[in-house]
Amino acid sequence: MIESTEAPDPHVATIRGRYDVVIIGAGLAGLSLARHLLLDSDQAILMLERREEIPPAKQKVGEATVQLSGYYFSKVLDLEEHLLREHFMKYNLRFYWKTPGRGNRSYEDYSQSYIRGMSNVPTYQLDRNKIEGEMLRLNRLSPRFTYSAPATRVDVALSDEGPHRTTFMAEGRSHAVESTWVVDTSGRGKCLARKLGLAKANPIRHGASFLWVEGLLNIEKLTDLPPREIRRRRDRAFLGHLPVWLATNHFCGEGFWFWTIPLQGKTSLGLVYDNRLISPDRVDTAEKLVTWACEEFPLFARDLPGRKILAHGSFRDFSYDCERTISPSRWAVAGEAGRFTDPLYSPGGDLISLYNTLIVDAIRTADGHGLREKCTLYEQLMRALYEAYVPSYAVSYDVLGDQEAMTLKYAWELTVYFACYVFPFINDLFTDRRFASRFLGRFARLGPMNRSLQRFISDYYQWKKAARRKGREPLFKDFSEVGHLRRAEQAFYAVGLTADEAMPVLDRQLENLEEMARFIVAHVTAAVLADQSVVTDRAFIESIDLRTLRFDVAEMRERHGRRSGGGTSYVWPFDEEVVGRSVAEPPAGAFGDPWAGEEPEAADA
Repeated sequence: MIESTEAPDPHVATIRGRYDVVIIGAGLAGLSLARHLLLDSDQAILMLERREEIPPAKQKVGEATVQLSGYYFSKVLDLEEHLLREHFMKYNLRFYWKTPGRGNRSYEDYSQSYIRGMSNVPTYQLDRNKIEGEMLRLNRLSPRFTYSAPATRVDVALSDEGPHRTTFMAEGRSHAVESTWVVDTSGRGKCLARKLGLAKANPIRHGASFLWVEGLLNIEKLTDLPPREIRRRRDRAFLGHLPVWLATNHFCGEGFWFWTIPLQGKTSLGLVYDNRLISPDRVDTAEKLVTWACEEFPLFARDLPGRKILAHGSFRDFSYDCERTISPSRWAVAGEAGRFTDPLYSPGGDLISLYNTLIVDAIRTADGHGLREKCTLYEQLMRALYEAYVPSYAVSYDVLGDQEAMTLKYAWELTVYFACYVFPFINDLFTDRRFASRFLGRFARLGPMNRSLQRFISDYYQWKKAARRKGREPLFKDFSEVGHLRRAEQAFYAVGLTADEAMPVLDRQLENLEEMARFIVAHVTAAVLADQSVVTDRAFIESIDLRTLRFDVAEMRERHGRRSGGGTSYVWPFDEEVVGRSVAEPPAGAFGDPWAGEEPEAADA
């Protein structure tokens, strides 16, 4: 008998009867969870995917990472070289607003808010198809990973005592496997959430329409200026020389934003909008979206109509919640199979990173009592970190319509993010139960302050809109000039801390956040009352109750009049006029002489 010498087909899965973990869905959440488990555990994994081809032929949306997810994919999942070779390093987020009285046909017509420096924790613009294909390739190199696709008719019978039983169809046959854990990462199919009745609405009612075009859309070239004048624009003193197209660029209006994101050889563009302000019917095809973008932001009319459209997609209402995402009965939910808020600030990858980290730690926990304690704590943590995003989208989305109000909003939210999300994550502290318990107590105190501040800023925006206070020259604001945000960014350099060492850092950051909230209230009050002295009125600032905050012009006037006069000034750790001072052109002598004050070197003998 002659034995075959052909190697087995790696795409044909040999299904065993028992696995440690069954993962349903081979998207970003499932593939990254599998890679995390393969790197940090000895678990045997079966991954089931309903689609035949991964990555799919159609381009996938959801490209941008921020610091937490950038750290997770590059450092925790060891994909740094792949990210640097196949994807663009991201240049932060930039926001743009039209200037009244201008045609807004050119890039230089737009006001901007941004962070000029690159982040010490790198972030990336992901081609989702490429990174998912690479993670699948790497996962399949492990003998502990079995992949079955297309797998259809997937059904899970959960057992409190275990093991769970999963049945499915693959390669024309029915299969039944047992596993200790089942993790649903099936995306909007929500395999477990639907089966267990866990799907839950949230107050965010937003839609999205998006497309990809061939080639790089470099927004800085959407201008009549010749290349030499583009290079020599004086506002580069504030904007910097890094390619702005590397950023996630947001063109903003009340309740909406339009993104441009670079990928290798193509550009992702998309609109996210409050679907109570913009009808989905206006933008639900690629042609309608291009027309809308060119009409709303005329600079795009220079480029988009001539571009080849590669793919398009849309959601009329995309946001939702989930009752539970991890259980001591050894099942869990991650990615869009559970909760999704909104793509503004790219939190989807962060929630995947956070949830996967907690799920992996739970899967590695063999002790039943310890697992129950962890799952109780981790569910509280998962929910708290998700719910903290919700007011940003459900309460103050209208603020996107004004540069000053949005600068206050985003600087606040980014300070919260750096201090309470990125800092604990890069120190592996969310899986330290001592830290996580104490963190939750402190984080909960931040919630009422955040909700009241979001409403306060939104009301300020509506007041400004009614007062019609708008400039007629492009203005530039660097978020990091707000000193509280710079303080929070310093937490990126506090690495390797124990739970005990981290708590004082966190406490200082929470004090920084409370002071920042008071600054925002003082700044807004000063703008409303047209009295800059409010910003340094110590008695007024210290009287602010951040828990019962409300926007009431008469009350502002009465409280300032009652509290002001004769007291000591409040000294902020930065220039308190930074938000109100809008830079349209470098002042004379702004650059100075870099060698001024130095002694000349002695000439060589």
